[in-house]
Amino acid sequence: MATGKSDISGWLVRPAGGPLWAGLAAVLGALTVHTVLVTSDGGMDNAIVVDAARVWLDGGSPYDDRHFLYFPSAVVAAAPQALLPRSLLDVAVPVAVVLALALGWACALRLHRVPLCSRLAVLGLLGLAAGFAPFGHLVRLGNWTVTAVAALPLCLLLASRGRWVAAGAVIGVAVALKPLLAPMALLFLFARRRRALAVLVLIPAAASVSAALFLPDPTGFLTRTLPFLLSGDDAFVRLYEASPAAVLPRLGVPRAPAVLLALLAAAAGVVCAYRRWRGPGPAELRLAETSAGLMLSAFLVSRPSYSHYLLVVLPLLLAGLPYAGAVARRPWFWLALVPQLPGVTWPWLEAGRRRAFRDACTLCVLAVTVAYHCVRGTRETDGPSGTAGERRTAVEPV
Repeated sequence: MATGKSDISGWLVRPAGGPLWAGLAAVLGALTVHTVLVTSDGGMDNAIVVDAARVWLDGGSPYDDRHFLYFPSAVVAAAPQALLPRSLLDVAVPVAVVLALALGWACALRLHRVPLCSRLAVLGLLGLAAGFAPFGHLVRLGNWTVTAVAALPLCLLLASRGRWVAAGAVIGVAVALKPLLAPMALLFLFARRRRALAVLVLIPAAASVSAALFLPDPTGFLTRTLPFLLSGDDAFVRLYEASPAAVLPRLGVPRAPAVLLALLAAAAGVVCAYRRWRGPGPAELRLAETSAGLMLSAFLVSRPSYSHYLLVVLPLLLAGLPYAGAVARRPWFWLALVPQLPGVTWPWLEAGRRRAFRDACTLCVLAVTVAYHCVRGTRETDGPSGTAGERRTAVEPV
């Protein structure tokens, strides 16, 4: 990490002053209070999961709602919310979402050994909250994507310290709540951490099978939700999907070639991520950039794929800014985020039904930038001391 006076990193890692912390508290507080005032059940997406739990507690099947896309284990996890007064959920869920986002950011900082009291710690979270529209969307929706936003940096922080089994358990619990981080199993394959991979797979499998036994429709996820996810045939969901597989057909490309193109792009992204894992540089950057490459590749083909999914990878990349040669120092990293600036009016793209086009632009540009960096941009990556090198103690790729 370059921390000399001639590099902006030296300024970023120094302690933040009181005014910066006050500004961050004001922005997060305003976002939270606004969400409490305008949402119910903690947000539309959280309400879907909580309503599914209420249906189950009343003896029905949660999979009667085709927009409930979670494993059976999520139904049980949401049951405590279903027992709480709605007025309490209106307050508790937005607060919990903001805290989880802050936790994910803190873990990303510690992964890169950036002090939690630093200017980057404050300005990074402030920039995400005030300058990246999906951050506010995620808080207002109460979407359970926030579990992945917190779990992935925590997993990588544990892995960087050699605690791979614990890292696998973190991903396993997150997948049991929402399957978003399932592609992270590839990282454990890259690292040949078989025990950790087994833990990652067994936790959601055991939790889902156990929970399914208590549902009136134990196979509902397999017979209803999985076919829906594979077909992606939903007019409402399609309006907000950002993956090329969903956006290209809306531009006139036949569905089959669009899906094939997305699959090829995702496969290329996985190959680039593997190259990054085997490449040079500090262990922290290799973990973060490999994981980001894997998740962005998955977002290119996943159905659905929303803009707030980017918050799973963005904190990991942004927290690596003090490292010379990090992907966050590439101009295209920042240009990819421009379509998500709040308050900017984009002609012909502001209507809800067209928002997915600018979301797809951000996803594709960011995915290409990370993939290119994984293959070509790691030669200049410096170690934490500011000298070229790498730490391979805890995450040695074997």
